[in-house]
Amino acid sequence: MLNVPRPYSAGVFLTYKCANDCRHCLYACSPEWPADWLSVEDGEQVLEQLAQAMHGKYPTPGRIGVNTGVHLSGGEPFLNFELLLQLAEAARRVGVPATFAETSAFWATDDDSTRQKLEALREAGLDGILISANPFILERVPFERTERALRISLEVFPTYNVILYQQFFYEQFTQLGLRGTLSFEEYMEVGGYGLQYVELFAGGQTPYRLAHLYQHFPASAFFGANCVAELVREWHVHVDNYCNFVPGFCAGLSLGDARDLDTVCDGIELEGLPVLRAILTDLEELHRLGLEYGYQELEGYVSKCHLCLDVRKHLVGRGEFSELQPTAFYDALGGREE
Repeated sequence: MLNVPRPYSAGVFLTYKCANDCRHCLYACSPEWPADWLSVEDGEQVLEQLAQAMHGKYPTPGRIGVNTGVHLSGGEPFLNFELLLQLAEAARRVGVPATFAETSAFWATDDDSTRQKLEALREAGLDGILISANPFILERVPFERTERALRISLEVFPTYNVILYQQFFYEQFTQLGLRGTLSFEEYMEVGGYGLQYVELFAGGQTPYRLAHLYQHFPASAFFGANCVAELVREWHVHVDNYCNFVPGFCAGLSLGDARDLDTVCDGIELEGLPVLRAILTDLEELHRLGLEYGYQELEGYVSKCHLCLDVRKHLVGRGEFSELQPTAFYDALGGREE
């Protein structure tokens, strides 16, 4: 049995659809995803469950942090601004202790509309905002929009509730005098040294689209390792727009229906969940399971997450693996040769 703690902090996806197609995205979000939105009814039910789980854990309600509170995310939540407003209101109504939106700021095209959106969110109950700044966002979002979103957010929300993620890249882009967008290849020429400061998790799109940045290892290098720590942590879990409870950053893996946290957190029986059972035991077991279904081992893997993800990608549709959700996530991942 897997005992899952009640979340201390969480992200709630409005959608997997995004304005960007970031090469490092853990959830393979992109404009190609269908516009499947979290319903207001499901969203309020999820937020109410999270509020109950977080009750009494926050000494300073209303204070956000990267791993504090509930972030309304995706995908890109500002693609459906009315839904974002409704969920901010719902979060306040059900007593979520701290709520913020996570965004690429693609929408910050002028001062007036940017201020109107941010003030509307504040009035709806949003406590703050996280603005992403990195070389992958820069490929599609002009840097002046990031600057504008940050400047006006600092006027609308308390300074301590405006998170720039990551500060290093914002300062680097400013020093370089960047305007407009910049391809990742161009960035590598003028500021590639900055990658040593980026928090690149070797899962999601990263092993497929940025594999050249990493040393590769045979699958056997990760035998003996498991994913228990990732599956039972209480902070920064995610709930997607299909209400899948996604542990940590383990995209494409569902522990159950987040609209009923009791069912998830009262213990998950592993019978009938072979993938989940394997990654909790030993990645060699997952590798063996993959081979039973015709999996072809890669020449090398950049991390244990890469091995786990690639085997899961193969298994989808080849058997009854209800824990592999949503299946569209695996379709959205980059190909093996990228």
